[in-house]
Amino acid sequence: MTCTTAATDVRYSWKLLRAGAFRLDGGSMFGLIPRVVWSREVEPDDRGRVAVQHNCLLLEGGGSPVLIETGTGDKLDAKSREIFAMDGRSILDALHEVDCPPDDVGHVVVSHLHFDHAGGLTRLCRPGETPDWTGPASGMAGSRPDHGVKRTFPGAVVHVQSREWSDALANKSVMTRTYFKDHLEPIAGQVRLVDSPRPFVTGMPPSRDAPPLTTLEQRETPLAGLPGVSVFLTPGHTWGQQAVKFTDTGGRTVVFVPDVMPTAAHVGAAYSLGYDVEPYTSSVIRRWLLEDAADGDWLLILDHEAGNPCRRVRRTEKWFELVPDSP
Repeated sequence: MTCTTAATDVRYSWKLLRAGAFRLDGGSMFGLIPRVVWSREVEPDDRGRVAVQHNCLLLEGGGSPVLIETGTGDKLDAKSREIFAMDGRSILDALHEVDCPPDDVGHVVVSHLHFDHAGGLTRLCRPGETPDWTGPASGMAGSRPDHGVKRTFPGAVVHVQSREWSDALANKSVMTRTYFKDHLEPIAGQVRLVDSPRPFVTGMPPSRDAPPLTTLEQRETPLAGLPGVSVFLTPGHTWGQQAVKFTDTGGRTVVFVPDVMPTAAHVGAAYSLGYDVEPYTSSVIRRWLLEDAADGDWLLILDHEAGNPCRRVRRTEKWFELVPDSP
């Protein structure tokens, strides 16, 4: 595609990448919402797990390819893969299908650094390869022997919020096993930290129905080296979680939505995750996101939706609804 010279006028073509189906516990995914309510929309399996997906985006048009999100990757042990019913697919499979070598990726933007979003930043060594890093292996089933890993995208800049990076290194999460050293320490030299304006004063979350103190435009941060791509904080799931915003070649405003609203079933005001560090904050931020999306006619891409993750937001008499759209 042909790009204009002005950075803010750059428009991107993009592809939805499916980096692996898996399952998460329904009670954890829907927090305080009773199973009798959420199971009307999402059917659990015989172990109470609901189907989710690793949704990622590949952007082209501003230079080297840009990857948004990386999924879990290939490093978890067999027991962990069984717990989450992972299908064995990774971001490497998805990139191969669209003829994009990982070495060609120039930028990676991660919403946050939990293993199911950033684990794909590194991969297992192949036979004969020299590891970029050796250390504790990630997994849910207890400690594992050290292993060697390679950086999946050795030529890429990794964009992450500074708060998220510091929290990940300190393992600040309600989950004790989600920030793993084998997907964090190897890429430390690639990280470019972002400090987006806070949506409210730290330690003073707004009342449930309060409007934001600043406009979204005032809270957006353009990413260095990525003309036309910006991020903004969506705290609650983690304190440093970010959404990603860009304009595509069709003129649509596209926003990649992280775990503030991971699936279409999470559109409700109280539908925060049991994994959230601050479920109340997630609820407030989700309403602000929905309001901005409805007013701006954004095309949302939901990070864990197993069906069609492309959604428009429409206001209803009492709340909002998500309407399926095309990629």
